[in-house]
Amino acid sequence: MKTVNLTIDGRPVSVPQGTSILEAARQAGIAIPTLCHENDLSIAGACRMCIVEVEGNKKNLPAACAQPAMEGMVVHTNSPKVREARKVILELMVANHPLDCLTCEANGKCKLQQYCYEYGVKESSFTGEKRRFTVDDGNPFIERDLEKCILCGKCVRVCHEVQGVGAIDYTGRGFDTKVTTFMDKGLAESPCVSCGQCIYMCPVGALTAKPSKGKGRDYEVEKVVTTCGYCGVGCQLALNVKDDRIVGVTNLPDSHNQGYLCVKGRFGYDFVDSPDRLISPLIKENGEFREASWEEALDLVAQKLGEVKAQYGPDAIAGLSSARVTNEENYLFQKFFRAVVGTNNVDHCARL
Repeated sequence: MKTVNLTIDGRPVSVPQGTSILEAARQAGIAIPTLCHENDLSIAGACRMCIVEVEGNKKNLPAACAQPAMEGMVVHTNSPKVREARKVILELMVANHPLDCLTCEANGKCKLQQYCYEYGVKESSFTGEKRRFTVDDGNPFIERDLEKCILCGKCVRVCHEVQGVGAIDYTGRGFDTKVTTFMDKGLAESPCVSCGQCIYMCPVGALTAKPSKGKGRDYEVEKVVTTCGYCGVGCQLALNVKDDRIVGVTNLPDSHNQGYLCVKGRFGYDFVDSPDRLISPLIKENGEFREASWEEALDLVAQKLGEVKAQYGPDAIAGLSSARVTNEENYLFQKFFRAVVGTNNVDHCARL
């Protein structure tokens, strides 16, 4: 593949032809701020935070995410001209953004907050009408506050391009532009499957996981890497733990599932602390259950299976396997029924 050579902040960089300035800079270890870019999504160039200065280009400051690296380019990513332009961009965003960082769920992980800190933006010099929207909290898992939306479009693109659902999209023009559902109804009335990928993509506090709301800031929780137990795919995720209780789930973008989760993996963790969970085997005697040890319970199961097999034959016994265990465990389960019990009566809860 043909390569191009350019200079970024004084460093010589060689990248494959077609690589954007943003990716070229990242490969060289140079960080460029961005609010709308995501590797798995199409290029939008919406936020303009990644603008850079290219020597010889006196017309504009191109967006690094959308500008391909060209042979001989000399790029400056942090020049006074670039920093001043980024500061103005942040002030324009803040002009139409609620400054409620103290109570916002995204406090501590909001990229807009982070960049305002880095560029010294305390308030906006631009005044005027502000957008007013009602919070959409009809969905049991996702809360949408469009007054905090910066129109980066990451939620729209992940819904269309990755999930293939298309529950949300842009509507309106100019000042009236917003992200909404078909016919501008609530998210609960849309085709949304509550996967929560939009929450993961949102760089600000416009989208919130309702089950986690008010239970801890991102910097207050311990992230424990584990495997989702809902099916055999084995998606990796990080449980957010505070005070020995699970308060949320965080994506792991470097995992084999690339951080993408379904509604169960992202929101189905409340069973962990359910008072209805069994904590020991139960044996039914005289119509009532009593707690037993694993040894006693397994001995009883083996005894009952042996009695049924001896009296009625192995085909009187059937086994139903689970999608919530590993492939290895399912293999052992069917092997036990075929080789030990002597029947092929084995089915799977997710077969249909």
